[in-house]
Amino acid sequence: MSVGLEELGFEAQADAEAPARHRGRAARRPGKRNDKRRRRVWIWVTAVLVVVLLPVGLIGGYLFWLGASFDDSVRRISHAFPAEKGRPAAVAGVTNILLIGSDSRTGLGDVMKSGPTGDRSDTLMLVHIPADRSGVVIVSLMRDLWVPIPGHGHAKLNAAFSWGGTRLAVQTVEGLLDARIDHVMVVDFGGFGSIATALGGVEVWSDRAFTSKNMPGYSFEQGINTVEGSAALAFVRERYSFADADFQRVRNQQAFIRGVLHGFISKETLLNPVRTQAAIQTLATYLAADSGLTAPVAGGLAFGLNGLKPDAIRTLTLPTAGTGTSPDGQSIVRLDEARTAELRNALAADDVIAVLDSGALGNGRK
Repeated sequence: MSVGLEELGFEAQADAEAPARHRGRAARRPGKRNDKRRRRVWIWVTAVLVVVLLPVGLIGGYLFWLGASFDDSVRRISHAFPAEKGRPAAVAGVTNILLIGSDSRTGLGDVMKSGPTGDRSDTLMLVHIPADRSGVVIVSLMRDLWVPIPGHGHAKLNAAFSWGGTRLAVQTVEGLLDARIDHVMVVDFGGFGSIATALGGVEVWSDRAFTSKNMPGYSFEQGINTVEGSAALAFVRERYSFADADFQRVRNQQAFIRGVLHGFISKETLLNPVRTQAAIQTLATYLAADSGLTAPVAGGLAFGLNGLKPDAIRTLTLPTAGTGTSPDGQSIVRLDEARTAELRNALAADDVIAVLDSGALGNGRK
């Protein structure tokens, strides 16, 4: 009987504990479900991070390598700028780049020393990027402009590069425009064709149809032409086919630089690693730049201009007042002082695009 009671007591105790066990399970189930949910969330978060961050890491690594490749390849100009004293003040957020086109047959070796080069600059352009990055204005300065060159009196503008390299060229242009030059680049004209090829061809607008006399065998239609290789070189060098000679050549060079700039910041290039790599490495081969124009700086400018439409890249020839003869008998181009003063004021006020649109700088052609 006692055994039976013990068994009964046991059973009774077991039955009494059962609800408590059930209640314990019921109390524990929501926690387990929450744990499972948390594990699932972390699995998804981890998956997303892998899917998103791995490509970003790869792209970041690729861009880092590309930038390092550019910095390793581009030649650096020592002492590219004149002494700081007397230079114009910078305008907040604005970037001004002086682009010098050299047609040297010996390459860019002398440019690195930033002393006398013996080579006159065939092309001088101020690439002006306003603080709001709403566009780009490329201002061409005629190589035969009769201007004051520090330490040398009045002479043709292109003599500054020959006499004093980038330092004197920058000092002369800064004095002419009363605008600070932030960066300077010297490009070997011989590489223009290779750069255009690396970009898959560059679209240029030609005011008129013409056949090159400087490089026979190349013809261009009025309107849009896609150029690369030696055809690009023929397009930017030609002047003998035009009644206004250098003025039309400058317009063609503007069209080419505008096309190259758009080619670099276009989605077709930025989203194509192979083309981007080829274009940047080709550019670096034919480029010398100041030490401050590093890959991160150039990349920041390109990122800020990403998606810029072609018509937002504007061109202008520094206004001139016709041609003439210098006191020593040279054929020269005279400066339009009044309109140049308008440009100086616009550069200082970061208002170049609006002033250009107003017509105060002329039609931009000469």
